[in-house]
Amino acid sequence: MNLPLLIGLRYTRAKRKNHFISFISLISMGGIAIGVMTVIVVIGVMNGFNKEFQDRMLSTVSHATISAFQGEHLNDYQNAIEKVTAHPEVTGAAPYIRTEGMLQGMNTEGALIQGIVPTDEKQVTEFQNNMRYGQLDDLQAGEFNIILGIDLAAHLGVGPGDKVTLYVPEFRTTAVGITPRLKRFTVTGVFEVGMYEYDFKLALIHLKDAATLLRLPKGAAEGVRIKVNDLMQAPRIVRELGPRLEGFYRIRDWTQEHVNYFKATKTERTVMFIILSMIVAVAAFNILSTLVMLVTDKQSDVAILRTLGLSGGQVMGVFMVTGTLIGFIGTVLGTIAGLLFAININSIIATLESWFNTSFLAKDVYYISEIYADLHAADVLTIVGIAFGLSILATLYPAWRASRVQPAEALRYE
Repeated sequence: MNLPLLIGLRYTRAKRKNHFISFISLISMGGIAIGVMTVIVVIGVMNGFNKEFQDRMLSTVSHATISAFQGEHLNDYQNAIEKVTAHPEVTGAAPYIRTEGMLQGMNTEGALIQGIVPTDEKQVTEFQNNMRYGQLDDLQAGEFNIILGIDLAAHLGVGPGDKVTLYVPEFRTTAVGITPRLKRFTVTGVFEVGMYEYDFKLALIHLKDAATLLRLPKGAAEGVRIKVNDLMQAPRIVRELGPRLEGFYRIRDWTQEHVNYFKATKTERTVMFIILSMIVAVAAFNILSTLVMLVTDKQSDVAILRTLGLSGGQVMGVFMVTGTLIGFIGTVLGTIAGLLFAININSIIATLESWFNTSFLAKDVYYISEIYADLHAADVLTIVGIAFGLSILATLYPAWRASRVQPAEALRYE
């Protein structure tokens, strides 16, 4: 067996008087393991949070949007739909009218009112799959039906079959003065997207009912929402759709609509990765201090080995093997623990919430009320590489000091 490897492996085990050093080695190993586990779990949860948020957001938000300039409407949205659906990568298009309003049931709450055409809406969003009661087809023109988010319906104290009054910022003059436009709607459905922003603030009505309420011309819409077969290709497809429209339209893809969010999460993930890597760096310093104490404790052994012909490089190899083994075992244990923890994070959080009778992610505070982990092989390999690399770097200085031990000085008082 390679001599430095053999001696290095022996130094990792406790021998008579050096139990304290072996205990410090275990602490260093545990530090590396905890650091690696923490980074894997946090990065996995951040990936999962971003993926879940993106999936839920894009289930209700279109991949791209065509609209007129500020304050104007598309007077012939059918023409725009025909032109964009001619593109082979566009899978659906649907008109919409969006306005803010006040809904009154047993309670009153502001809401985002969205006028849609049910048959077209099914092609661009997942509302139909998220219905808890009723169907999108229950929205019939002229019947003034409304579908509410589940939290909005609960707050208003209404359910299917109940009436709500919708007030919109479209004022009219009457004998008693200026009053807002209002209309009674019948609740025919309830949806649950899983994002509090939509479940508490969004209500759906038929496009023609919205146009009537806002006094828009027949056949007008605020814009057209587009769905493509690959949302990651939406920016390119949008650039190709521009010349097809042949008019003064404003067309934007989902990355432009939510660019600030995605830039913020990307920056946050990078900064979090750097900060958490400091935990691994601190654990690597523990390896360095452990090896420094080991070198001091083994000076006489090193001196004897040098007199027997062991070179300075071989002495360095002895202590590098010891430190590398500590880092390797710690990294492996941390990786296994991190993967297991991340995979079962949802059940672990649910158990803790039941034990402490609390909710870590309140629906009215966070966009998503459940924690998911999305592990990427590249992230795990990067974390493992950084941890193991820092462990090896931490061995260089103590090993170099050991190679500089002078046999005569080390054995002078032996």
